Amino acid sequence: MRHIGTALDIAASGERVWSLLTEFEHWPSWGISIRRVESAAARVATGVEGRVQTVAGLWLPFTIGDVTPGHFWAWEVAGIGATGHRVTPLADAECRAEFTAPWPAAPYLAVLRISLHRLKSLAEAT
Repeated sequence: MRHIGTALDIAASGERVWSLLTEFEHWPSWGISIRRVESAAARVATGVEGRVQTVAGLWLPFTIGDVTPGHFWAWEVAGIGATGHRVTPLADAECRAEFTAPWPAAPYLAVLRISLHRLKSLAEAT
């Protein structure tokens, strides 16, 4: 399936941004659609399962799919292919973060764009 995305340059190392994107404790800080995360794992890895509580209060199961450590991960939520998350280093203290979604979810790009800006603020503040 074709994916579409939105990206933002961040004045922080790729390692810092990757940490924020992959450690579950940080997800509610930048992901505007996520209130809480529960998983036996602490971070993204292929096959990791858990559940997220949405801002609407619903708990949905997730499974982490493809992971390229330090660069990309994608997941399924409630059994449906969801967003992808990519980090591309640009310099020692700068990277580009990109979120992708299946093209039928194009309206969700607005939510992803806001989440990217929250990620940028969080990454650049520390």
